[in-house]
Amino acid sequence: MNNIIVVTNALGELGTNCYTVVNTDTRQAVIIDPAANARFLCDMIENQNYILTGLLLTHGHVDHIGAISGILEKYPEVKVFCAEEEVEVLRNPNINLSSMFGQSMSFEADVKLKNNQVIDLIGADMTCIHTPGHTGGGMCFYFKESKLLFSGDTLFEESVGRTDFPTGDGATLVKSIRERLFSLPEDVVVYPGHGGKTTIGNEKRYNPYAGSGL
Repeated sequence: MNNIIVVTNALGELGTNCYTVVNTDTRQAVIIDPAANARFLCDMIENQNYILTGLLLTHGHVDHIGAISGILEKYPEVKVFCAEEEVEVLRNPNINLSSMFGQSMSFEADVKLKNNQVIDLIGADMTCIHTPGHTGGGMCFYFKESKLLFSGDTLFEESVGRTDFPTGDGATLVKSIRERLFSLPEDVVVYPGHGGKTTIGNEKRYNPYAGSGL
């Protein structure tokens, strides 16, 4: 679909990629990983006349959730979505790592997503792909028709996410990538939680952690 655009903003201390995915026909938009700077994000939504329909979390780590409270203050009707396996990470400051930064973030998801669940928040089907490894409830979001994948901290450009945090596991992460992401078409564009975008084909060939010249 050529009416779907992606607005990328690197926000917060760790430069986390916060993505606003917009249907330019309807002006409906979702924010994927509202990392930080809620005022900036709210101003963007208002100034562009977007209709915010959801906050989607690839996982619950502190650098991906910092703007939730501020956004919900302005848009209290908007729902928070995450994998059903990620509920405790989002809820517990010790697991979502906010306690490491002298904060105590705790959120409840309004919608708990299942693997392969298809939802439509902006007039385009989006498939939720459960990819445990970086955390137990890692979730990637795939717009099949537009060939866009939002991978969070599961898959980076020629790298992968850390697995030494609570609920993480290295072997599980590699399995998730190889079985659930590398099965997607090679021309799917990957928008990761940090760094630049890539493609499934590039990662299958050149990712030193999960690829094998497939």
